[in-house]
Amino acid sequence: MIILHEIYGINRHIEQVCKWFADYGFDSVAPDLLTGREAFAYSQEKQAYDYFKDCIGFDNAFSQAEEFLAQVRPQYRHVFVLGYSIGATVAWRCSGTGLCDAIIGLYGSRIRDYLFVQPKCPVLLLFPAREPSFSVDNLIFHVSKVAQVRVIALEGEHGFADPFSAKYNKLSTAQACSEIEHFITKCRHKDR
Repeated sequence: MIILHEIYGINRHIEQVCKWFADYGFDSVAPDLLTGREAFAYSQEKQAYDYFKDCIGFDNAFSQAEEFLAQVRPQYRHVFVLGYSIGATVAWRCSGTGLCDAIIGLYGSRIRDYLFVQPKCPVLLLFPAREPSFSVDNLIFHVSKVAQVRVIALEGEHGFADPFSAKYNKLSTAQACSEIEHFITKCRHKDR
């Protein structure tokens, strides 16, 4: 399980997600898309966003993730990618590479800029019901038309699945975890 982090970098939330999957028997790793920069605090949201936009960018983050996938793909029967926010958008782009068996994305708002991607694997996208910067319903309308894509809107805001975020929504996180577990189980057993 490859975990792609938000703009903040590899923080306690991402470490917790890696541990959660490790407890389920996965080899789980979170590549550092910020290339060695210390994780940002949540109070540094603007600085984290500016750093990602100005110093990393989606093309570079995607190239890093794609290179990482190419390295680990030969070692595993199944390779799954789970991303949060910018990581979800990068995961969405990875779905078109043929290097992974399934993609899970939580609140990947910039997926709207990459609607041309044609997934080569099953995709589960989980969005909050409310996003201040775009229409969630419009994005869901577009991506739900794509083959192999399941899209769900859950109560809450961007960051609802991060227990360290002020926007954490316990009920939506439980629903998301249930959907993710079901999706992964289905994907792991489809070729048996």
